[in-house]
Amino acid sequence: MINRLISFSLKQPLLVFCLVILMAGLGYWSLTHIPIDAFPDVTNVQVQILAEAPGLSPVEVEQLVTFPIEVAMNGLPRLTEVRSISKFGLGVITVVFEDDVDIYFARQLVLERLQSARESLPPGMPEPEMGPITSGMGEIYQYFLESDSLDLMEQRSIQDWVIKPQLRTVSGVTEVNSFGGLVKQYQILVAPEKLLSYGLSLAEVFAAVENNNSVVGGNFIEHASEQYIIRGVGRAQTMSDLENIVVKTMNGTPIYVKNVAEVTTGAEVRQGAVVMQARGEVAAAIVMMLKGENSREVIARVKTKIAEINKSLPRHVKIHPYYDQTDLVEKTIKTVRTNLIEGGLLVIAVLFVFLGNMRAALLVASVIPLSMLFAFIGMKWRGLTANLMSLGAIDFGMIVDGAVVMIENCVRRLSHANPDEKRGNVIESATKEVARPVLFGVLIIIAVYMPILTLQGIEGKMFTPMAMTVGFALLG
Repeated sequence: MINRLISFSLKQPLLVFCLVILMAGLGYWSLTHIPIDAFPDVTNVQVQILAEAPGLSPVEVEQLVTFPIEVAMNGLPRLTEVRSISKFGLGVITVVFEDDVDIYFARQLVLERLQSARESLPPGMPEPEMGPITSGMGEIYQYFLESDSLDLMEQRSIQDWVIKPQLRTVSGVTEVNSFGGLVKQYQILVAPEKLLSYGLSLAEVFAAVENNNSVVGGNFIEHASEQYIIRGVGRAQTMSDLENIVVKTMNGTPIYVKNVAEVTTGAEVRQGAVVMQARGEVAAAIVMMLKGENSREVIARVKTKIAEINKSLPRHVKIHPYYDQTDLVEKTIKTVRTNLIEGGLLVIAVLFVFLGNMRAALLVASVIPLSMLFAFIGMKWRGLTANLMSLGAIDFGMIVDGAVVMIENCVRRLSHANPDEKRGNVIESATKEVARPVLFGVLIIIAVYMPILTLQGIEGKMFTPMAMTVGFALLG
């Protein structure tokens, strides 16, 4: 079969050339569509559940929130691990699945169990939520706000209500996490002595504020062939609206919130702060990338969107990035590119020295880009990313090993051939002579990498792309 393939290729050079051009074009297209990262993503298939428990200590969070959710998650199909962290006012439950489970299917399973777990939580607790669909390499862009006139509360408000909603519209962005600054709140500071003087309780103040800060629909009225929508508008718009809420009426005299409490604006209770480059405290954020996206393309879209947002912000407020994963990716690409170019030139020089024939050296060296393009096709087919591990392990010496043997044999046979013998026949005979040993030599090299494909877990995610890329390059 090998001999017939060689004979056919030598008799149909135009067809072989067209197939090579087609393969090269497909390889280039694959190269431009392969996700590029700095390192392989070794994050397992996991779903995080974030459960807020305002005011509860870590002990109560574990007993009342974390444990019931953990129990509900046990027994899920293809589940490998359930772990949790209980902090002050927050419980984080991580549900880990087997590596070949689809992340969206895993989230669906968790969501179904989470519905039943909510019945076991204390009344009045916020609804538990699932974390964003991202990975350990998902923190692709970080920035802070700079302003010489706005305080931390105003900066954080701009981040939460202006910048964050716009960034979440960028394709490939799954979440924007704000941190630092001060979260603005309208606070009602109740005076206990005034409650006692009016004979009121704190629960009555809570109920009054809750019941008098809402919008209620009242159907519609038909009049003159028209519909008039009825609604009760009671949502507080200003601090004055909150102050004038009636808590109770005594002897026909209303007792307002302002009679028993002070209404003001303040900051949400926080457990940390963000300081930046000797500027003091700042408001910052992290842009999270959707799992499986191309980080370079997503960051490019984020930068474009931030440029648009900067134009719409107040003149004295600007977004300043301080971490851009593109820098790491570009440095990694530069390292790989330098190694490939220098390695290719070194191979050509060595081939020329030992073969003594520039034409033969260039012919062997042409195997390098063609093998790489074929490897890119295989990487695209298998969904691999181009990174330092998958591309940095390629050894050009192995790639050109078979071509060196074949070209060297052809050069030797041509130098000893009779002048009357056709060059084509000599080349065909020389190629067939070493074709089988070369094929088995390449297969043996590939077989050396086969055990790596059996690795599981983090080791498998780290080294399996390397073995597959080398195998694709050798087959090319």
